[in-house]
Amino acid sequence: MHIAITNNVTLEESTYLKVRSSIAQMSVGNSIQTYSFVCNLYVASQNYKVLFLQPVFLNSILEMQERIKLPLVWVTMEMERLVYELDTTGELLVDLGSDQTSCHNPFSGGYYPVQLGFEEAKQLLSTNPGKFRTMVQESLRRHVAAINRLADKGMFFWDYGNAFLLEAQRAGADVEKKGGNKTEFRYPSYVQHIMGDIFSLGFGPFRWVCTSGDPQDLATTDSIAMSVLEDSIRRGVSTSVKQQYHDNIRWIREAGRHSLVVGSQARILYSDQRGRVSIAVAINRAISEGRIKAPVVLSRDHHDVSGTDSPYRETSNIYDGSAFCADMAVQNFVGDAFRGATWVALHNGGGVGWGEVINGGFGLVLDGSTEAEERAKMMLSWDVSNGVARRCWSGNDYAYETICQAMKENVMLKVTLPQKVADEDILEQALQS
Repeated sequence: MHIAITNNVTLEESTYLKVRSSIAQMSVGNSIQTYSFVCNLYVASQNYKVLFLQPVFLNSILEMQERIKLPLVWVTMEMERLVYELDTTGELLVDLGSDQTSCHNPFSGGYYPVQLGFEEAKQLLSTNPGKFRTMVQESLRRHVAAINRLADKGMFFWDYGNAFLLEAQRAGADVEKKGGNKTEFRYPSYVQHIMGDIFSLGFGPFRWVCTSGDPQDLATTDSIAMSVLEDSIRRGVSTSVKQQYHDNIRWIREAGRHSLVVGSQARILYSDQRGRVSIAVAINRAISEGRIKAPVVLSRDHHDVSGTDSPYRETSNIYDGSAFCADMAVQNFVGDAFRGATWVALHNGGGVGWGEVINGGFGLVLDGSTEAEERAKMMLSWDVSNGVARRCWSGNDYAYETICQAMKENVMLKVTLPQKVADEDILEQALQS
């Protein structure tokens, strides 16, 4: 599947772009007949209006291109169809493209070969997995060839992060980046292009669950989180952090009206160290005062600032040679345990596949007690600063700025700062001599 934005929206023309999409339903045969998906596209630019499409049924690329004159997000697996349109009409129908493939498990159903219909492919997978594997790799080579053709004509492509480019490389596809290291390909991952810098600012998917199961408790936590972030802006934050806070406030203000909750009364909110600690403390005090009826459990996604060592995704923008080390996730796991996490986890796999990633996670119960507040302050601070320091050492300027600010706000925090290399040729000259 490929996400693409049509109608000539380019990276230069939009000051901020955030695309989130989740597939709700799809029908797969020799061609994609129907997609139903929820998409939230936000382009912060004075020049463009935004469509919120929920759901969208796409039966014809050209029909939708003709009917909708505003920026449109659509999903397709028919990259070769786009090449055909380019070759026959001279028109490049997409400007931005990315994959949404499950290539962390490509040979057991995560990726189906284009040469077969869905039922045929399922049957082959069951009866002849070796041939299925061969056909998947052939399909990956065709897939990349189509992407390369479109990219050569101006489409900007990035890897979503589920090992698409990695498996394409293993299949022999043309994804090599000339002069790149082992984590770099011809196209960037979205971590390298977007999320790496956001992680380096200390922002990532902070989570909480209201154990009462009461929607009113969730609404109370939303209100608390919004107030905390607004107060942080009033007290002063850097320009780069302020943009993130404004986005987070907009998200949490509107979250309730979009009926996002399924099952547990839970919320995910991108936040940094200051925001996470302040929100946790405020929620804990609300529990103590009886404004929230029962304990709240805090956690986060592994796809975060410091929870995951994954050289082809979360740490793919670390270029100092240490991207293949698992020290960050392990220290995160151990450090969270010693600083008061209710439970911790350390495990392999997820996102990019077994053997390619180590994840460290936690759960922290807020019960309204003074002890819970102290645990939240200690543990959440470590949980974020551990990753920011790691990214600072690898040379990320945002992480350097963020960890310096964290040390100013917490005199107990001591992080050894890297020394910047004024002349990058010095080391090379020394090695040659």
